[in-house]
Amino acid sequence: MKIATIVAVLLVVLIQTNITAQSSNVYVIETAVGDIQFEVYPDKAPITVENFKKYVALGAFSDADFFRVVRLDNQPNNDVKIEVIQGNFTDSTNILPSIPHETNDKTGILHKDGTVSMARLDPGTAALSFFICINDQPELDYGGKRNADGTGFAAFGQVIEGMDVVRKIQSGKTISTPGSPDLWLSQMLKKKIKIKRIYLAD
Repeated sequence: MKIATIVAVLLVVLIQTNITAQSSNVYVIETAVGDIQFEVYPDKAPITVENFKKYVALGAFSDADFFRVVRLDNQPNNDVKIEVIQGNFTDSTNILPSIPHETNDKTGILHKDGTVSMARLDPGTAALSFFICINDQPELDYGGKRNADGTGFAAFGQVIEGMDVVRKIQSGKTISTPGSPDLWLSQMLKKKIKIKRIYLAD
C-alpha cells in the first residue's frame, strides 16, 4: 500500500513537472555566437505568440539566421531611424498563413530595449520573420512614424538574457559599407549569424 502511494505521488509530481515545462514561456535562440533567452506573452499577444509556437514546433527556425542589422549609421535616407537585428528562415515549405496584426496599443507590449517583434510589410502580412530591438524604439509602436500606416509592429516577447549577443550581432560587418548607394546591402550581414535552433527553455 505504501509503495502504491509513493508511486502515485511520484506520478503526480511528474505530471505537474511536465505541465510546468509545457506551459513555460521562455525560449532560447541558440546561435553561432551565443544564446539569447526571451520570454513570450501569450496573455497579451495570443495570436502572435501562438503563431511563433507553431513555427517552433515545426522546427522552422532550425538552420535559420540573423541576416539584417539596422544601425544608426546604415539608414541615411530614413527620417525615422531604428536599431534592430532581423531573423529569417530558410525552408519556405514551413511558411504558415500570415496572421492578423496585433497592435501594441491593444497588447501593451512596447518596443523597448530587447523587445522581440514581428517583421511585416502591410498590416496582416507577418508570418515567420522577426526582429529584436536594440535600445527603446517608440517609432515602432502604434502611432509611430517608421511605417506610413502608423499601426506599428506586433511585439510579443522580451529578451531576458543575452543582449550582449544581440549587440554583437548588430555590430557585424555588412555586404556594403554604410553610406553606399545600395541601402539594403548596407544592412545585410556579410556573414549571416546562424540560428541553430529555437527551443523551449528547461
